[in-house]
Amino acid sequence: MKSAVETLNPTRVRLTVEVPFEELKDSLDAAYKKINQQVTVKGFRKGKIPARVIDQRFGRGAVLEEAVNDALPKFYTEAVNEAELNPLGQPDVDITELKDGETLNFTAEVDVRPALEIPDYSGIEVEVDAVEVTDEDIEKSVEQLRERFAATSPVERAAEDGDVVTIDLEAKVDGEVLEDGIASGVSYTIGSGELLDGIDDAVKGLEAGGEATFTSELKGGSAAGREAEVTVKVTQVAARELPELDDEFAQLASEFDTLDELKDDSRKRLANMKTYDQATQAQERVLEKLLELVEVPVPEKLLEDEINTRKHNLEHHQLGQMGLDLAKYLEIQGKTEEEFETETREAAVKGIKTQFVLDELVKVEKLNVNQEELTEHLMRRAASSGMSPDQFAQAVVEGGQVPLLVGEVARGKALAVVVEAATVKDTNGEIVDLDDEDEDETEAPEAVAEATDAPAEAAEEKTEG
Repeated sequence: MKSAVETLNPTRVRLTVEVPFEELKDSLDAAYKKINQQVTVKGFRKGKIPARVIDQRFGRGAVLEEAVNDALPKFYTEAVNEAELNPLGQPDVDITELKDGETLNFTAEVDVRPALEIPDYSGIEVEVDAVEVTDEDIEKSVEQLRERFAATSPVERAAEDGDVVTIDLEAKVDGEVLEDGIASGVSYTIGSGELLDGIDDAVKGLEAGGEATFTSELKGGSAAGREAEVTVKVTQVAARELPELDDEFAQLASEFDTLDELKDDSRKRLANMKTYDQATQAQERVLEKLLELVEVPVPEKLLEDEINTRKHNLEHHQLGQMGLDLAKYLEIQGKTEEEFETETREAAVKGIKTQFVLDELVKVEKLNVNQEELTEHLMRRAASSGMSPDQFAQAVVEGGQVPLLVGEVARGKALAVVVEAATVKDTNGEIVDLDDEDEDETEAPEAVAEATDAPAEAAEEKTEG
């Protein structure tokens, strides 16, 4: 077999392959054997029909077609390996010449990973938010804890902001009560915004036994997005009583004996959270700077596949679970369809570029992923998916997704190398030493996680398969 490579553009090549006919022998034998098992010829036992009889009865062309279909993937793979290409997705194959007994010639056009040159990234500088915990932050944190321990007690008066009311609801659309439009004994805090638009104004001023009717757009259920006439009946009004902020409250709400100890702990926890956010911010901003330094051509077919994947996941998974369609989602977000298309395309481009650049860094820096790192990452992914580690691991193995997880960990390590070499300052002008922060270097920020789901790896998996 002979092959040659023609570069069509930085992300697409054309392979021209010439195969001597004798190299088709194994595939021809397999074709005769397969046809033998599928057809019946009088006078011959099934599976024992001579090749010449098959040629006469069913045509040599049918045998050649079967043999070529069997042989093409093998010869294509050999040509790819010989040229040391990194293909993305399936090739567009065109048989240019097939002469029985002489030769098989074909071309294969396929997208490939672009050749990237990683420049010196040690000069990257970024600014991040300073880690500052104010007294106001502490008060807000303690107040939120206080809200959690609020007690309620029934009152005989009209409902006010902040009260907890027990209500019955009935929703009608076009005068008909919806099958899923009735709910009883619902507990609702006035002003929380957790139910329907307009419900706060409807229930305020009502005492137990009172009812009101209002119009609202349903957020979920069988008539999600439609206007409904909602009747709400208040069965109980309860006032919320916040506990006093004292040592007794600290003992009730925490393991601490005094309110001062509780506040000190809140300060430490908030500082840890802001430190984590600062590290994540540093990663994301360093990544943005890195992408600016590298010229990354993006295969158009890969980009379109990624855009379609993102749209599909949004519409059929995220929005579907919320009972929304894309039009309603855009209305809520205050975006036009053109703005949505632009944002989706920009995010897809960034995701693909991130994957390409970090994968190249993995090679340049000769980074490896050990079993312990992979296991730790698998445990975190399992926790975020709501599955047990064993269930998640089984799903990963059965789905052939282990290489994808390895890629996620490797990219996290590659980005960590760049962050370590960068200069990170906070808004006060102070150097931020991320080595002192409890940040796992194998954990990638959101932009990297998005890139992991780009079809580049999945396309390679299909090609290898």
